[in-house]
Amino acid sequence: MKKHLAVAGLIAVTIIWGGGFVASDIALESLRPFQIMTIRFLLASILMGAASIRDLKGMCLEEIRAGMLMGTALFVGFAFQIVGLQYTTPSKNAFLTALNVVMVPFIAFVILKKKIGMKSIGGAVMAIAGVGLLSLEKNLTLGIGDALTLICAAGFAFQIFFTSEFVKKYRAVVLNFVQMLTAVALSVVSLFLFGETDFCATAKGWLSVLYLGVISTALCYLLQTASQRYVDETKAAIILSMESVFGTLFSILILHEQITLRMICGCMIILAAVIVSNLADVQAESACEDKQGM
Repeated sequence: MKKHLAVAGLIAVTIIWGGGFVASDIALESLRPFQIMTIRFLLASILMGAASIRDLKGMCLEEIRAGMLMGTALFVGFAFQIVGLQYTTPSKNAFLTALNVVMVPFIAFVILKKKIGMKSIGGAVMAIAGVGLLSLEKNLTLGIGDALTLICAAGFAFQIFFTSEFVKKYRAVVLNFVQMLTAVALSVVSLFLFGETDFCATAKGWLSVLYLGVISTALCYLLQTASQRYVDETKAAIILSMESVFGTLFSILILHEQITLRMICGCMIILAAVIVSNLADVQAESACEDKQGM
């Protein structure tokens, strides 16, 4: 039951993150990349700290180091994603970000020597194919925005991997708080480094950043960390890749993008990939129960 609730939690995260692509695109109309990141992570840090202040007592050095690793990976992911979004389309940005799906199991293999199941690989390949069909342009070119987004995908892949590993050893509230503090610290440094200290946002810009900070960051990362206690990193990455599906849907509804057959087919393939991943877990659990029964 807990695993099913965890999967549902991750799907909820992807829906909110899908809206984040639209919110980021709107925010970039009046705010610079590191201004957006500083505000969203500052809001998330304050909210997470206030919500779990009692649980933050007695933080150990190991928890802080783990949270800092997660926060650094998170910063890299968001920094290169939002900077890349200035030079590429939201749909292409979403596809290239989703490449973390295929990166995660190989990170686990290299670092932990963890075996990669064929169904997990199949699900990951299907997810990438679906997101590619959904978002990638016909010429398949890689501009500066696409190259930056590839680095973003690697950052998110490590964040997912670190989360899966550390949440089993340390307190989720501490990990999330330190993760957000690390991300906001790096964002502030970048804010001054790139000369983005003059804020001049519109009402839509402030509302978009408010959504990104409170809903898409604070709420989602608490939910993601809690859910990944019961879902392995490869399966989590495949489920989280569905954010591109919801990102496209929100773009259609809010930004009035045109619906095409490719979009529909891409969504269906990604959903099939998630089902394949879930079936692989169900079969593994059944086999384990059969052995125990014997």
